[in-house]
Amino acid sequence: MAIIIDENTHVLVQGITGNQGLFHTRQMLAYGTKIVAGVSPGKGGTKAVGVPVYDSVNAALEEHRIDASVLFIPAAFAKDAAFEAIDAGIKVLVIITEHIPVHDELEIMALARQRGTTVIGPNTFGIVSSGKCKIGIPPNQFFVPGHVGVVARSGTLTYEIVANLTANGLGQSTVVGLGGDRVVGLSFVDVLEKFEKDPETNSVVLVGEIGGNAEEDAARFIRKMKKPVVAYIAGKSAPPGKRMGHAGAIIERGKGTFAGKVQALTGAGAAVATLPFEVPALIKAALRNQGIF
Repeated sequence: MAIIIDENTHVLVQGITGNQGLFHTRQMLAYGTKIVAGVSPGKGGTKAVGVPVYDSVNAALEEHRIDASVLFIPAAFAKDAAFEAIDAGIKVLVIITEHIPVHDELEIMALARQRGTTVIGPNTFGIVSSGKCKIGIPPNQFFVPGHVGVVARSGTLTYEIVANLTANGLGQSTVVGLGGDRVVGLSFVDVLEKFEKDPETNSVVLVGEIGGNAEEDAARFIRKMKKPVVAYIAGKSAPPGKRMGHAGAIIERGKGTFAGKVQALTGAGAAVATLPFEVPALIKAALRNQGIF
């Protein structure tokens, strides 16, 4: 099994004819993702990398079953594109776009909650159910089927950790990128709950970073989990008050510190890696303790 998406997920690409949309559509298709349609206003009736293009989401829905949509849309127009997908009834929305204004993000999340749409992002690398479906921008070669769930705020750091897992014989069930902005659709707890219920996931890697209290909230949930959790927290050397890459990665008024997050996670029973390459060994040790590996 996988969480959120699987091999039966039919995907729409909004912004398919832009440079990023075209490039990553090719990569998603190469991974095996079932991309059934794209949207690019004014280009309806054409094809992009063999995928039929429509002028609107509703026009695409008239011809195809669509379970999820991914946005490769400039920040200024991302809210309108997200609203179009949510209003059309699409239940999974992956927003790759960065630099979306915070007030736009708040409106997107409010409408998504109202309509029952799961939003991944904004400013996310996306989601991969390994060997089944990839929606987003991660490099294909690192993601192989297995039983380790991964949930992360950081993109390139996740690729490094997943590559290390794969190199050590640990495939992944699903890898979820929450997104690096202050306002995102899913929390660590939302995803941890899904992994805890998923029979094909036997352990979880949590990739966090300084800023906010998402990891501390996660720690409170981890206390109740039966599956082992290994964490890595980025930003150990970050100076307070300075944003480090992501809008959410900033220590303010003494909150969101590296030390505080590590303390919360270790106190909850998670093993915390000092360096990314340590994660596979910690996962194997945790599984051995449970008689799995």
